[in-house]
Amino acid sequence: MTPPRTQQIPVVVLAGFLGSGKTTLLNHLLRNRAGTRIGVIVNDFGSIEIDAMTVAGQVGSTVSLGNGCLCCAVDASELDTFLETLTRPSARLDVIVIEASGLAEPQELVRMLLASENPHILYGGLVEVVDAAEFDGVRERHPEIDRHLAVADLVVLNKTDRVAEAEQQRLRTAVAELSAPAAVISAVHGRIDPELLFDPALRPDGEERIRQLTFEDLLREEAGDGHADHLHAAYESVEFTSNVPMDPRRFIAFLDSRPEGLYRIKGFADFGVGDRDNRYALHAVGRFLRFVPQPWARDEQRLTQLVMIGAGIDAEALRTGLAACRAEPVQSADPARASDDDGSETPDAERAMWGVLRYVRQEPEPEEVREEAAAEA
Repeated sequence: MTPPRTQQIPVVVLAGFLGSGKTTLLNHLLRNRAGTRIGVIVNDFGSIEIDAMTVAGQVGSTVSLGNGCLCCAVDASELDTFLETLTRPSARLDVIVIEASGLAEPQELVRMLLASENPHILYGGLVEVVDAAEFDGVRERHPEIDRHLAVADLVVLNKTDRVAEAEQQRLRTAVAELSAPAAVISAVHGRIDPELLFDPALRPDGEERIRQLTFEDLLREEAGDGHADHLHAAYESVEFTSNVPMDPRRFIAFLDSRPEGLYRIKGFADFGVGDRDNRYALHAVGRFLRFVPQPWARDEQRLTQLVMIGAGIDAEALRTGLAACRAEPVQSADPARASDDDGSETPDAERAMWGVLRYVRQEPEPEEVREEAAAEA
């Protein structure tokens, strides 16, 4: 019997108008996946090549790409059905990428993901790919690109080798204004660091060798391409650790007002007296935020550990802002109490956690998980 999946699979929407370089970027991710198992859903449109495999308008097809990757060609109405297939434990995927049609409305795909009742998926962000050399022309022909950029979580300004430096700066400014507060990064041939979108697979079953993603993995050059800029130079990664619990109110206020360019936040938060039993896994991408309570392991050191990823961010300001979210020392063994509207008394620490709990998704009951696993065995 395949064991039930305990972690949710991030689903990333990859969008952009025809010719922007979506498929090139996707191929780069597949070649530089560092052991990550990727499920690919291609929103039905004509003929799309993915490495040696071609999907030629075959709605409903599922094709193995090899190396643990799958590809489906689907109509948007079939999205939930294929997500159900790809999130089965037997598929053993780590991330799902939906390549939207160049004529699709990406916000509709995002809306479907956020409204999905599939408990095994987690929104991984909307990545909008923009052709730097053709941006003005595309915007003239398709003014809806402004609307697409407005809902993006990450914008990849692609083909920047085809425009002069001054023009590139003008385009970055224009795109940033349309997509704020999304992060904007530049790329050539769709080469971005996969860590922007997903993490290296760490498999407990030992099928893939457990290791850190190295920059050697990320810097494989395409044949005949002399471009040698480091992929990780396009973004910054900032770490924060605290052995003092976080104040839930101040922490939520920080997250609700996170600065422009901050694309992802991942890690764990300790809220101390707010919840002594759990640490809270944090997943934030763009405007999306989710907490997942997880029991502390026995003898585990209780820390808040976060990694923040973005472009054009102020690392020191982020660390200072988070440091200001640390809880004040508890002055009494009994937390202060506040009166609810009905006159009953509720510990202030518990009340403070309400803001966090707004972002906790109800997980399926263990019985449901066992039944699902049994049905698939």
